[in-house]
Amino acid sequence: MQKIRMNDEVIVIAGKDKGSMGTVTKVTNAKVVVEGLNIAKKHVKPNPNAGVTGGIIDTEMPMAISNVAIYNAKTKKADRVGIRANKEGNKERFFKSNGESIV
Repeated sequence: MQKIRMNDEVIVIAGKDKGSMGTVTKVTNAKVVVEGLNIAKKHVKPNPNAGVTGGIIDTEMPMAISNVAIYNAKTKKADRVGIRANKEGNKERFFKSNGESIV
């Protein structure tokens, strides 16, 4: 079970966007893409067959999953995530600081 999933509200704890918050749009093995953060300029060749115009575009690049932490709205801080079994026996994620489960 992954500790950070899609649509989680995260805060960047390291890198050029440190302190910024955003929503996770994509998760791979060790990287996440956060909406509106880690923007890079990419040069794109024109492709008239596909209807793509060339130029320089801004894209969201993946960042290491260790550079983000989940945002706890109750404490208004970054928080660590734990995994435990709930009453039904299923795994659930919870905030380490106050023990509340993550919805």
